[in-house]
Amino acid sequence: MAAFVSALAPSVFLGEGVKPVAVCRSRSTHVRRARGVSQRVSMGLDALLFDCDGVLADTERDAHRVAFNLAFKERGLKDVWDEALYGKLLETGGGKERMTAYWSSESSWPEDVAKDSDAQKEMVKELHARKTAIFMELVDSGKVPLRPGVARLVGEASEAGVPMAVCSTSNEKAVQRIVDQLGEAAEGIQVFAGDVVPKKKPSPDIYLLAAIKLGVDPQKVCVIEDSFIGLAAARAAGMPCVITKSTYTAGEDFGQAQKVVNSLEDPLTTLADLTRMVESPGRGQPSGGRGRMRRLRRRYGSSYL
Repeated sequence: MAAFVSALAPSVFLGEGVKPVAVCRSRSTHVRRARGVSQRVSMGLDALLFDCDGVLADTERDAHRVAFNLAFKERGLKDVWDEALYGKLLETGGGKERMTAYWSSESSWPEDVAKDSDAQKEMVKELHARKTAIFMELVDSGKVPLRPGVARLVGEASEAGVPMAVCSTSNEKAVQRIVDQLGEAAEGIQVFAGDVVPKKKPSPDIYLLAAIKLGVDPQKVCVIEDSFIGLAAARAAGMPCVITKSTYTAGEDFGQAQKVVNSLEDPLTTLADLTRMVESPGRGQPSGGRGRMRRLRRRYGSSYL
């Protein structure tokens, strides 16, 4: 394990021109981790990684979707994403990618940008920025509560000295706003989000980035996800995964997950449960995380990892 951690010394896991957003927010985080090292190693759980949307909070239907529609309306667009359509659009990870896929296949580009690909990209960028601002207003208004069990599990992990991170395809500022609802515990959580990696879920890159920056073995990391594409990303990273079903994902295929629950309270899912799962992953045991890290180095070069 020591050799593995040494080989994954903190370095930059970035595509050309992409800046990191993950920041350790306080010195106290390092103190808590140092105190928890021996306990964590003996427990067999090196880190806990959360998706954001649908995991920390059930944001998609009543926050992200609403924010997209309000941004469309402000620009004078007639497009409205109802609940059923938005559920299909979620098959594409990332808000900018989702809008691009929608106008490229489900509908047609607005007339003023229909024949100009650069103008399309700029429109998507501007809409996404406005949508993010609206989303954060909704969060600040208290309309996006944390899901049951999230604060409890984060508290257990913090007390045990287990490093945590949130890995999301959403905008970093929007993710951070949800994380901040955890209060003091948020200080110990790193955020990897948005365009921090070039390839979004179901690519494993964002989870491998987190493992490298935290200096942990992927097979000793537990991921909490809510969707099939998130599960696929965790599996491809070589990480065991627990699914907490959310509004739009309840009917998806989670056969490769180590555990599937309605929420972290239904049934009750504790840090001890996740530790036992990592120690004995059972069905759908993922593998290959280390090999994928080596392949990513060859693919992107030393400047990427």
